[in-house]
Amino acid sequence: MPSATRRNGRRDTPPPRTGSNETEVLRGFLNYLRTSIAAQVDGAPEPQVRTAAVPSGTNLLGLLNHLTFVERSMFLGDDVTDWQATSHAAPADSVADVVARYRDAVKRANDVLDGCTDLSAPVPRLRPDRPAPSIRWALTHMIEETGRHAGHADILRELIDGTTGR
Repeated sequence: MPSATRRNGRRDTPPPRTGSNETEVLRGFLNYLRTSIAAQVDGAPEPQVRTAAVPSGTNLLGLLNHLTFVERSMFLGDDVTDWQATSHAAPADSVADVVARYRDAVKRANDVLDGCTDLSAPVPRLRPDRPAPSIRWALTHMIEETGRHAGHADILRELIDGTTGR
């Protein structure tokens, strides 16, 4: 993980300088984004962490909960029947619970990816009845999905308590 630097009074971690090959670059950027969004949610105060800050209902804790389901669906083969429902954490779930579940999903996804050497091969699936995208496509999609929501999380966290930076 790159070291944090200070720019204009805010903590910031620059993108990784990984990459002797395509796999290292893709996985390096995905892990960078995963770490960034988990850090934005970790330690966020209740009840603001689950309060919608925009008319769409998007909330900080819901973003990480959703990404947990995306990771599990993409890399572990979990079936999600209601994507809209993933955008909200259960009332009994603490911030620490949601962050821990996300980190566990990421670890398990990385365990799967560790066994994948060919980016053009399909993602291994626990459900072989469903077509699987290539590892390259899955990594690229997860970079896009995680990056998009990490940007939302940056804004929401700043609105909650002024915390900024990656």
